[in-house]
Amino acid sequence: MVVTERLELINNHPFDETDAEKVAWITGASSGIGRSLAILLALDGWTVAISARNTLELEVLAKSLETKIHAFPLDVTDEDATEITARDIETRLGPISLAVFGAGTYRRDSLSAFNAAMIRDMVGLNIMGTVNCMQAIMPAMTARRSGRIAVMASVAGYTGLPGAAGYGATKAALINMCEALYPELERQGVQMTLINPGFVDTPLTRQNDFPMPFLISSEKAAEHILRGLERGQFEIAFPWRMKVAMKLLKALPPSLRFALTRRMLRHDQT
Repeated sequence: MVVTERLELINNHPFDETDAEKVAWITGASSGIGRSLAILLALDGWTVAISARNTLELEVLAKSLETKIHAFPLDVTDEDATEITARDIETRLGPISLAVFGAGTYRRDSLSAFNAAMIRDMVGLNIMGTVNCMQAIMPAMTARRSGRIAVMASVAGYTGLPGAAGYGATKAALINMCEALYPELERQGVQMTLINPGFVDTPLTRQNDFPMPFLISSEKAAEHILRGLERGQFEIAFPWRMKVAMKLLKALPPSLRFALTRRMLRHDQT
């Protein structure tokens, strides 16, 4: 179903008083997976707070969905602003019961294009941006002993791939962090979900100049995420063929794994 058809369904979807108790916060929501997920959650009866740096795109989405989606512009790398935004959302909309932290970026690297500034930018947004959001929301959720936090990592975090040394490292860090926090959060009544997409058609991936196997739309990705959240899964990874391929690659002995990843090198990387 295309986005315009979803918008028509959402605008015709009845909104009752119980929906006001379902408040979600999505970061990285101005485009791609975050935008599509915001639409699906609104259709499912959620009140959705959307955050990103692109204020214009946020406002366009919020306006098109009337009272169901609310724009809260934010640069998640700003720790203080993230704390303020989380409090503002709960003051205006109510307690956040679902937080999906999807703000992130990708830049292809190589030995010749490997530099600290580029890695620092990805670490700042992908890792520390997520950490800032988690720091802002975990105390309120644990105090209420309820809620779910979903973190957007990537199947690229399963194992090292040529061209994704920095990006893959940030996603591997998020995977490790979620696994580490899961038991303690669970004991405090808060659920943790890890989202590991493969290639998804978004403005970010459209910049890629290499083949992207098993590419899916952002709408299809959002559907995978929503189903996984409804089932209470810890890990939501898709598409399944990409998930299996990457996990098998990780499970191989190093000699076999590197024999395969050598084939991924570009001519200018040999």
